[in-house]
Amino acid sequence: MAVERKFISEGVRRVRVEKYLTKELKRAGFGGMDIARTPLGTQVTVFAEKPGIVIGKGGKVIRQLTQDLATNYGVDTPQVDVQQVPNPNFNAQIMAERLASAIERGWYFRKAGSSILRRVMDAGALGCEVIIAGKLTGPRARVQKFMEGYIKHAGEPSKTVVERGYAIAVKKLGVIGVQVKIVPPDAKLPDTFLVIKRKVEPAPPKVVVTEVGEEMEPEMSEAPEIPDIPGEES
Repeated sequence: MAVERKFISEGVRRVRVEKYLTKELKRAGFGGMDIARTPLGTQVTVFAEKPGIVIGKGGKVIRQLTQDLATNYGVDTPQVDVQQVPNPNFNAQIMAERLASAIERGWYFRKAGSSILRRVMDAGALGCEVIIAGKLTGPRARVQKFMEGYIKHAGEPSKTVVERGYAIAVKKLGVIGVQVKIVPPDAKLPDTFLVIKRKVEPAPPKVVVTEVGEEMEPEMSEAPEIPDIPGEES
């Protein structure tokens, strides 16, 4: 049972760390994280749209993050590494945060959702789905979906190919949840295949080489002999 408890505690710690980084690095465009165990400690890789804000002036912010992860969340010898997101339009977490921020600023949910969807698809994504849930137009909660392109909803590709991002928009009527799913343009889909056409070249003509001084006579087809019919005079 100790092994199961260890896995559960590691999962809970990961969720707490991700929630903490999402709150602290909201201005920096937090785009997700990755935790890996190394012989020297725990490597925490933070993906952000603005790495300068994560590092801070003279490294003040990143030192504070390292100290909080070690003291408050029990991360063994944390080593925080910051990497910049190459294209924020393909990062589901960043787009979810932008959508939640737009809804909090007063954007109509249909306009905000379609705007995020169009921005992702115009950037070259293979597919995108935006889900907004909560009290959107009245006292009753509802769910609104916007989808375009190719999206996997089940099976192993839905976990390995589709990138997901979650965010929360706090409104007067209540909390609105936002989920963004993106299939990047370089994703390898399991149901795609490539047909390679091979060009078949005709066989070269056969060349007959003869010795010098000899002439080749063309072969004449001889007429078949007609057999003699018995009883007829020649």
